Amino acid sequence: MTVDWGRLIVSQLEFYWDNHLRPRLDDLTDDEYAWEPVAGCWGVRRGTDGRHRADGPWPEPGAPPPVTTIAWRMAHIAVNMHTRVSTFVDGNDGDMFDPRHVPADLPGTAAAALAFLDDAYGRWHTAIAALDAEGLARPLGPRGAYFADDPMAGLIAHVNREIMHHGGEIGVLRDLYRAGMR
Repeated sequence: MTVDWGRLIVSQLEFYWDNHLRPRLDDLTDDEYAWEPVAGCWGVRRGTDGRHRADGPWPEPGAPPPVTTIAWRMAHIAVNMHTRVSTFVDGNDGDMFDPRHVPADLPGTAAAALAFLDDAYGRWHTAIAALDAEGLARPLGPRGAYFADDPMAGLIAHVNREIMHHGGEIGVLRDLYRAGMR
């Protein structure tokens, strides 16, 4: 039996996106998007320059990560896909961790966040679905920074995991919000 590993990892993402994550976001409101279930949450906030940015930077290894809002998690998922397309498909300067790949203004509303997420997913999905076995096996190279020797398939598996991990967290936050835990 021959396994088409590329099709397998792409269809894994498609199934999760189409049947789990995206349908759970259809009626997201601005209040829920920005809801902070505990004090000190990280979110997406408007800066003094009027632009929205995700709170951060990530804590040092071993330090507990903060609780994050739906807004932060959606931005994290979308930026993950957006920066990888910007780096490996669009061919912009810098490696995949270069902050110039992150949009200067993140969505401040649920509707804008859904549009950004849908666009990032569409571009990421198109890019990874077009890869053949050679493209999946090709090392990331200098644009992969300290993952330069890893294959593109490894990056895709990582991004899939991030989408599913944070998507599941979004689902739990939506459940808590709907249950009145606000």
